[in-house]
Amino acid sequence: MAKSGSSKRWLRRHVTDPYVRQAQAQGYRSRAAFKLLEIDARDQLLKPGAKVVDLGAAPGGWSQVAASKVKPGGCVVAVDVVEIAPISGVLALRGDFLEAPVRQGVREQLGGSSADVVLCDLSPNLSGIASVDQARAARLVKQAIEFCGQTLNPEGAFLVKMFQGEAFDEVLDAMRRRFRSVAVRKPGASRGESREAYVLGRGLKTS
Repeated sequence: MAKSGSSKRWLRRHVTDPYVRQAQAQGYRSRAAFKLLEIDARDQLLKPGAKVVDLGAAPGGWSQVAASKVKPGGCVVAVDVVEIAPISGVLALRGDFLEAPVRQGVREQLGGSSADVVLCDLSPNLSGIASVDQARAARLVKQAIEFCGQTLNPEGAFLVKMFQGEAFDEVLDAMRRRFRSVAVRKPGASRGESREAYVLGRGLKTS
């Protein structure tokens, strides 16, 4: 079957992308690893001994970065609905983080304690309709915020992807209601034409 023009353009961009080449050279599973590396260099999220939960972790680029940063003594729990190939220093759980058994599994893997950092690079199933995709992404972020309320320690940090557009302010408001400090990050590894941004919340509000 012939490839469409858009598929050919994506493939051409992908194979010439310097971050894709760097990821391959350095053994990262995705170019997304460099987004987290850049944000962490600025915000110092991942520290030795930290406990990290990575939501929507497949294929594992962020989990790889986190596992390398929290050594020694830390742990990374990676969650996704698809199977994640083994990563050194990472405990992988297959399932939907919205489901109670999966959340229980996360708590067990954390040894019954809270996470210091929750990462969420999830994207919804995209329809191509901007308003629909924005609403789906916003819903995912809100669900991840609720997960943090159950899983993150009070002084912890939450980093989540969101797409800029009509629902972006709604997401920022939801973050500000739940976290004492909220900032927006646009790492250089994000493609210039991409509408993605990362929202960082620190310190859960108690009321």
